[in-house]
Amino acid sequence: MDNGIKLAVVQCDPKVGVENREHNLKFSEATIRQAAKQGANLILFPELNVTGYVFQNRKEAIAHSEAVNGSSVELWSSLSRELNVYIIGSFVERDGELLYDSSVLIGPNGYIGKYRKTHLWNREKLYFSAGNTGFPVFDTEFGKIAMLICWDIWYPETFRIMAMQGAELICTLNNWVYTPGQLYDETGRCMPVYHTMAAAQANNVYIAAASRIGDERGAKFLGNSLIAGPNGWAVKQATAEEDTILIAEVDLGDSSRRHWSEYNDMLFDRRTDMYDVLLGYKEGRVKAR
Repeated sequence: MDNGIKLAVVQCDPKVGVENREHNLKFSEATIRQAAKQGANLILFPELNVTGYVFQNRKEAIAHSEAVNGSSVELWSSLSRELNVYIIGSFVERDGELLYDSSVLIGPNGYIGKYRKTHLWNREKLYFSAGNTGFPVFDTEFGKIAMLICWDIWYPETFRIMAMQGAELICTLNNWVYTPGQLYDETGRCMPVYHTMAAAQANNVYIAAASRIGDERGAKFLGNSLIAGPNGWAVKQATAEEDTILIAEVDLGDSSRRHWSEYNDMLFDRRTDMYDVLLGYKEGRVKAR
């Protein structure tokens, strides 16, 4: 495969509390080394894997925070160089007086870029500012990679804007949490799995979704991490509660995935002349920021 990449999607249970931060970082290092031994080229963690998720207040969120050039990125950058892998992890980013729920993409040559969660869920609005980085797509040796965080995946515009910038793999970092009503269907899948599969199919992209497990201060998490192919079906999927690493090899350069028939190309058949600009569509391609 010209653009073959072996993905490692980590499903785990990070611990909240500043006293657990070092444990979370050491866990990420051990997991990265384990995935690299299995041949992984890119290792993806869930949302806020350095800090845990359920903060009691903004003061506690600040205590967990670090700058984008802090110890987490420093460790992951060192491991990326040593092991020749790409890493996507998440932490509470501090930028002046503001806090962001952020993810970073790091490669063998160092820090590549970040994404700040754009759509904030529930009490996140009490500690975090909404992201202002737009929806960037990053060039790598394997192809164009983008990132989203949890609640972002409920907004189909996010995936489409990234796809129109040429994204071939969208990595989502998640803390899918229990909410009132039905949680799983008869197959054991939660609703966010179907959001992921639908977005992959509608945009003809691979989507790697890392979700967390466990209980934290009254919140229970859904697991169900997966890797979805551009046809929408899951290439690999975890159950609701297992602590695991999903590994799958995919070809991001398979251009045939967008051609549904001799005469149909999913993205280029769009009738943008009929779509309202408020949906994020502009003349031509959406430009990367």
